[in-house]
Parts: sequence; structure tokens; C-alpha cells
Amino acid sequence: MASTIAALASGRPPAGIAVLRVSGPAAGPALEALSRHILPPPRRLSLRILYDPADNSLLDHALVAWFPGPASASGEDLAEFHLHGGPAVITGVLEALLSLPDIRLAEPGEFTRRAFASNRLTLDEVEGLADLVSAETSSQRRQALALAGGALGRLAEDWRRRCLALLAEAEAGLDFAEDEADVAQRLDEKAAAALTAMASELDSQLADANRAARIRDGLTIVVQGAPNVGKSSLVNALSQRDMAIVTAIPGTTRDLLEAPLNLDGQAAILIDTAGLRETSDPIEAEGIRRARARAAEADLVLHLSDDPATVWPQSDKTIPILTKTDLHHAPAPARGLALSVQSGDGLAELRKYLSGWAHQTLRPGEPALLAHARHRQIFAHAATALRDAANAPLPELRAESLRSAAHAFGRITGRIEIDDVLDHIFSSFCIGK
Repeated sequence: MASTIAALASGRPPAGIAVLRVSGPAAGPALEALSRHILPPPRRLSLRILYDPADNSLLDHALVAWFPGPASASGEDLAEFHLHGGPAVITGVLEALLSLPDIRLAEPGEFTRRAFASNRLTLDEVEGLADLVSAETSSQRRQALALAGGALGRLAEDWRRRCLALLAEAEAGLDFAEDEADVAQRLDEKAAAALTAMASELDSQLADANRAARIRDGLTIVVQGAPNVGKSSLVNALSQRDMAIVTAIPGTTRDLLEAPLNLDGQAAILIDTAGLRETSDPIEAEGIRRARARAAEADLVLHLSDDPATVWPQSDKTIPILTKTDLHHAPAPARGLALSVQSGDGLAELRKYLSGWAHQTLRPGEPALLAHARHRQIFAHAATALRDAANAPLPELRAESLRSAAHAFGRITGRIEIDDVLDHIFSSFCIGK
């Protein structure tokens, strides 16, 4: 018999309300033991007074809910305790639950793992749920909801069915007699065309995977320039956090400092870097090397200078930013902006520019499903297998390649050979999830 698990399913206390969740065969008896009452009607909140079975002391006045399996979030019998959200209340009820026979504290992601094992969720839906828990922007939320809702799984299943249909034709072709070779040839030509078209569809999805990953992980924006041109001040102003040290001493910033940005619903990472200059200090030199390397990989570079006569870098992803305009009142450079962090002039224009750039880059209204490396690897493998099938010289080889492609699509939902990724995925969840 499976063990029964318990954990806090809501945020860190104190809070107005805290939710404790219990899943497994002992969930119902635990609810009856603490409430001294028969189980409430399924899927309805009921008011109960909770007592500690060890000493009959009062624990809380709570709302409780009972979800008999398999029609529950975990697929098992599940009970919820909606408590007052103080630490002492939560600790008291949780300790009372853990003192009961056959109940233990849940491991990270164990509730969701049980839902997967009970076929309540597929693996791609689990990954979407993990993304939803960590989503910080509206575009990340929409992407995670699509994945958690099974959009990718349905797409993969549709391709798997198409592979199996072609596989059935390929295997049927093996049974044609020699005098029916012309029929087999026509089937081969039709199958090759269909396989090539499917591979092209996968290529389109893979070509858009970079955008999907950036929606999930955030665009990277590097702030670069010579020492004391206002890089750290700008990072603090845009992130609205006092994260970077600002001094008049050149070389204050040595390492990369990252701050999350929400650009009107699009996620980005703003990166402060070491000032670019010649130096004999090995630590600062390493910081400058890292700054140049990070800028080379970034989606956008804001190159700052407080000198109107600066010769600006020429790059499609580099935006010239003239700073400290409260001191020199010079106009903005070509293709760039001018601002003063001290007075605030130009900051609104920069935020508007960054938001427009982020929306143009990510196109948030268009579906983007291949945000995970696992999904991209599977689709790339399937595309290769489909091309191998299209170009196979023998029906036997075509059938084998089609089996490989169908098998790959089955791995998206996690029903085929997924033991090697389960531990990694579920470990990213919190204890109560």
C-alpha cells in the first residue's frame, strides 16, 4: 500500500490562509481524527474544529475539503485543511498529522508525481505546471498554461498517429507480391511525400524554439560601457532595485549582476557589467572579459557613454545610450537614446523602447511550445527519423525509422522511457506540490 503524504501547499507563513494537503489511503482517517467528525461531502468546503489526537488540545477552526480518489488532483484520496495562516497553527496541525500512523512529510514534487503516476497528468503537463508556478510575467503564464493544458501533448499525439498510419502502410507494403510492385511503388512515393511534409512541419516548430525558450527564460539585456558612465545607476533605475553599488570610484563593478525585468508582460534579465578599460588588476580584467563574453551572447546591448563625441559600436543588437544629459544637454546619438538617471529625463522613452523591442522579438500572441530542451531534442530526433524514413531505400528501413519517430513523440507525454528525466523534473517543485 502506498504511503500517505502531507505538506503545506500554500506560500510561506504568515498569511491570511494556509492550505495543508494530505494524499494517500490514510487521508480520510486523518481528516476524521483531527475533526472528530465523519468525512464531509466530497468536493465541498466544510467548517470543522480541529483537535490534536495526542492530547485533545484545540488546534484551529478550519475549512476542510475531501476529495476521494481517483477524482482528485493526485489521483488518490486527498484531504485539504484550510487553516489560519500563522506559523504556530500550521506547525501544530502538521505535527498532529505526522503523528498519525502511516503519514509522512512529502518530498519535493511528490503530489504532482503521484498525479502523473495515476495518469491525472502527462509529463509535458507536469512541466507546464512547473513553469506556471515559477511564471513571473503574463507571457510566461500564457505559455505555461498552454503546456499545462496539454497543447504540446496533443500536437505530439497527432504526429504520432500520423506516423503510425504511415507505418501501417509501410508494413502492408511488405506483403505485396512481386506482380504488385507498381502498387507498392505508388504507396512508397505517397508515403515519402507525406514524410517530407511532416519533417518540414517539425522544422518550423524547431526554428521557433529559440523564441519559446526566451519567453520562458527571459531575454538578456547587457548594459555595457566605460567605467563611471552610469551603468549601475541605470540598472538600479530600470529594475527599481538598489542592487548595484554606485560610487565615483572606477571599477566598482567587477562581476556580472543580474536583475529581472518585466517589460509590459515580457520577461527579461538586465545585466550590469564591469567598465570597459585597460587595467592591470587581474580581478577587474576577468570582470571585463566576462562582460565582453556576456555581451556577445546577449539579445540586446545597451552601450553607455557620457561623451557626446563617442564613436559608437556598429551592431544591429547594440543601442547607443548617451548618459548624464543633465550635465551636457547633448542630443541623442543616431539610432540611440539620451537620458539622465539623475533627473529621470529619457528613462520613460528607454522603457518604452525596451518594451516594444521585447514584444517584437517574442511575438507573445503567437503560440510557442518548445520552451524546454527535452522537447526540442525529441522533436529534432523525430524530424531526423522522418527524413530517414522518406529516403529509405527499403520498406523495412522505412518502417524502422517510422517506429523511431512515433516512439519519440510518445516520450513527450512521458508514457515511454521517461525514468531518466522524472527525478530531475519533480525535484524542481516545492514540498507541497
